[in-house]
Amino acid sequence: MWSFFHKLGSPPWLYRIAGVLLRWLLPVSLLALGTGLIWGLLFTAPDFRQGNSYRIIYIHVPAAVVALAGYYVMALAGAVSLIWKMKVADIAMKATAPVGAALTFIALVTGSIWGKPTWGTWWVWDARITSMLILLFLYLGVIALYEAYDNKAAAGRACAVLSLVGTVNIPIIYKSVDWWYSLHQPASIKFTGESTIDPTMLYPLLLSIIAFYGVFTCALLGNMRAEILARETRTGWVRRLAGGEV
Repeated sequence: MWSFFHKLGSPPWLYRIAGVLLRWLLPVSLLALGTGLIWGLLFTAPDFRQGNSYRIIYIHVPAAVVALAGYYVMALAGAVSLIWKMKVADIAMKATAPVGAALTFIALVTGSIWGKPTWGTWWVWDARITSMLILLFLYLGVIALYEAYDNKAAAGRACAVLSLVGTVNIPIIYKSVDWWYSLHQPASIKFTGESTIDPTMLYPLLLSIIAFYGVFTCALLGNMRAEILARETRTGWVRRLAGGEV
């Protein structure tokens, strides 16, 4: 286990293993994503209350779920960076931020599109929506901090602290519909009780969520490979990889 942990700290090893993973995970994820979206958007029955407008759930919910999970990945990388001073953890943290920001933005936009026919307005300062907006700002804050520092080590420390402090927002997002009056509907998928969504609608939603996780992982690995090359440009293994040209 420890040997694997040490391998993760090796940029050349991580670059190679990320490439291997991408070769099979990317096509599988895209196939699952296309299947889940086509299934949900075109072949599920209309909702008895919301009609066809509910179909945006197959984009909105997976984006929101994976955006939250992505923040945990970024915060965990930040903790590893602070404790063990692993530069690969810094790379993972930096690589996660733009992907998480994009997913959070998609969740907010699709939520607004869904909210218009459901609530009669594009936006309300609802607890769930507001805390998701804060999540977007946290992701953007990490991106901005990395750009603000010339010293990568200092940038990594600042981003790690922000990532860890921002984790307090994640349980607020999850529990906001229970703690405060909210226009936002409660979770339809439940692990401790019976889900409130019909199985014919649930299965393509679960497939879309899994596919979004796969696409997130592929984007993260791709970003990490690009960042590793950018940081290791002058090393011998990158020179050999480039055929002797930097």
